[in-house]
Amino acid sequence: MPIYEFRCTQCDHKFEELIFASQNVEDLHCPKCGAKNVNKLMSAFSSSMEAGSTPSPSCGSSGFS
Repeated sequence: MPIYEFRCTQCDHKFEELIFASQNVEDLHCPKCGAKNVNKLMSAFSSSMEAGSTPSPSCGSSGFS
């Protein structure tokens, strides 16, 4: 059951909705103005690593012998 972001084409309100497998996305409406014209937005992926860096272990050896 993923959470998707939507934007209303009438009032430009951005909102999130939990979508069940049996739920039809066309049945959604804007919680602000009630319009049925909503677009699913592309979710942005966030990462705290910089390009070219390698992850450091969060557990394990401390590097001391």
